[in-house]
Amino acid sequence: MKKSLLISVLMFLSLCSMPFAALAYQYISPEDVKQGLKDNAAMTLVDIQVEKEFNQHHIDGAVATYAYPVKKDHERAQLESAISTLKENNDKVVVVCPRGGGGAKRAYDYMLKSGLPEERLFILTKGQDGWPYPEMLAPSK
Repeated sequence: MKKSLLISVLMFLSLCSMPFAALAYQYISPEDVKQGLKDNAAMTLVDIQVEKEFNQHHIDGAVATYAYPVKKDHERAQLESAISTLKENNDKVVVVCPRGGGGAKRAYDYMLKSGLPEERLFILTKGQDGWPYPEMLAPSK
């Protein structure tokens, strides 16, 4: 009995010491983002693509952060301006990355750790590369 209790306590403590990360990520489809944009829903698209890719193709109205791949401190720091703005509103936050994978998850985790409620955080399914609505892209620079 004492041994199983000790093991349970140790497992709990090890979980508590793990880096703060979402256990499951919330995704949003391109169709739902398109509808939200058409309806002027309270939604902010936080685009983490590198500057070159952002300039080539991004959803009109997306906030450029150039934070991809969100692995280093200086990349995470590039999210700070968007996070500050998002803390002042209740917008749904949609992370847009090149393909909706690891970079988006790291941005999501960082925003969660920075105090944004998880119920507001979403990742665009398949990222910018999977965006099927070219008419909603901003003009290339």
